[in-house]
Amino acid sequence: MKKTLSLLAGCALFAMSCQKSSVDELTNNDGSLVVGQQAPAARYCASYEVLQRQLKEDPSLAARIQSIENFTTRFEQNPSMNRLVNGVIVIPVVVNVLYNTAAQNVSLAQIQSQIAVLNADYAATNTDYNLTPTLFQSVRSGNCNIQFVLDTVIRKSTTKTSFSTNDGCKKSSGGGVAPTSPTTKLNMWCCNLSGGILGYAQFPGGSSATDGVVIDDNAFGSTGTVTAPYNKGRTATHEVGHWLNLRHIWGDATCGSDLVNDTPTHNTANYGCPASGHKSTCTGTPVEMTMNYMDYTDDACMYMFSLGQKARMQALFATGGARVSFAQP
Repeated sequence: MKKTLSLLAGCALFAMSCQKSSVDELTNNDGSLVVGQQAPAARYCASYEVLQRQLKEDPSLAARIQSIENFTTRFEQNPSMNRLVNGVIVIPVVVNVLYNTAAQNVSLAQIQSQIAVLNADYAATNTDYNLTPTLFQSVRSGNCNIQFVLDTVIRKSTTKTSFSTNDGCKKSSGGGVAPTSPTTKLNMWCCNLSGGILGYAQFPGGSSATDGVVIDDNAFGSTGTVTAPYNKGRTATHEVGHWLNLRHIWGDATCGSDLVNDTPTHNTANYGCPASGHKSTCTGTPVEMTMNYMDYTDDACMYMFSLGQKARMQALFATGGARVSFAQP
């Protein structure tokens, strides 16, 4: 159903989108998002726009993404041929805290709360998982067999008052911190993001020099400086989903494809807390999976992955997968 859009066509779509005026108007000359005068009231993740920029900067990236998608398809069709190296993938996490004010230097308790949220959400032990509507209970992921362990916290005082999506937070020259062991550790940057952006991530296949996830300090974890409605740590759950090769559920296009078969086709992103049974305007008018972590709903109203999304994530850690180095003992 949703797989009819190949990744090759998807990469072509990314390239074409980069030439559209609507995208050009959103970016500065360096590829970073334009900082608006007023922060948006709704969730905004910049991973798609960052991918577009990286595709322009690195012509070989599209081929690497296509190769990852080809492998993912083979894994989905016959997972027994590509067994996971370990039953549970344990991912060490390096948290890079960049602060210009004392409040931005988030506490260890706040960092630990974020790791706890990731572990609950990816193991499907979050208490709101049981709120999944009957319609979607047969396709919810269950335990994704991915565990996150806090490895190191790196703190840096910076003269930068905020960071954009140009990856400056990942470079010492940009006032940030370079990633630590990015081929074996998930790097997360907690900092003040400009323009009302909650976070962004790098998809598999990108440069190791910029690999990881960036989260605004007011949406990092579930305690401390977080502010509602992004106070339950789900921004990181969403962004780590991108890092694990999941796309936005609406495919970043009207009735687009997220390359997952068991997620309904969404006509666009959903915000806030949609009423139960909200229907898409796409072909067949399916009920949308608004509670999926890869939508744009509020933290309190997203609480599940699907089985198809779980398969895409696990393919990364199978022998030959794009992130198999994380699965090595």
